[in-house]
Amino acid sequence: MHWRETNGLRWLEADLPNARVAFTTRVGGVSARPYESLNLAILTGDRRDDVRENRHRVARALGLAPDRIVIGRQVHGAEVATHDDAPEHSAYADPGPNLPAADGHATGRGRIAPLVMVADCLPVAVAGADGVAMLHCGWRGMAGGIVETGVRTVRAVDAAVGPGIGPCCYEVGDEVRGRFEDLGEGIFDGRMLDLREVARRLLGRAGVDEVEVSELCTRCNPELFYSHRRDGERTGRQAGLVWRDASCRG
Repeated sequence: MHWRETNGLRWLEADLPNARVAFTTRVGGVSARPYESLNLAILTGDRRDDVRENRHRVARALGLAPDRIVIGRQVHGAEVATHDDAPEHSAYADPGPNLPAADGHATGRGRIAPLVMVADCLPVAVAGADGVAMLHCGWRGMAGGIVETGVRTVRAVDAAVGPGIGPCCYEVGDEVRGRFEDLGEGIFDGRMLDLREVARRLLGRAGVDEVEVSELCTRCNPELFYSHRRDGERTGRQAGLVWRDASCRG
């Protein structure tokens, strides 16, 4: 992965075969404290107009049409919505409530960009013969099978895992431990869970051998990322996006 920056907006970018991936930071937007500055979520208490401006800044920086970025209402589930066309009303370009629930989005069409929002969970992009998908991967979603569903939906063979809470900061209880013990050793250090390693192993089990992983911890880097564990409810959200290259058909 490599850093990109334009007009003060900073993001991490990964290149997958026939696809591009971007993981935004909190840098380069207009939101005021405690959401400063590139918050992309409207359900955390930020001003709607500021969120709208931030979203349009991200789209411009990435060369995407805002109305072709697809999002859903994230519920820490395993549902992956498939998009054959841009929505009639873009909830990304014009933020509003009442979105259908989905923690992952997939498409086989060019220039449609699935997006998920995160503030400690992992944004996971997958790409394969049938398109691309972006997955919101907290422990509940991964325990529920969102990785396997996303990989199967697009027949993925490559993946990129963006910044999320690291094993340095992610203490969990017995309920979580019991859901991942079958992945073998190296997932836990005492009560600390390595969510990245969980993603790696689940991707591998699903048949994805090429996985690029950011080692940045959202909780440890307040200048770059929002973190629910660090800041509580009143914080923003960064995002992960993936889209097919213009050279891809669709």
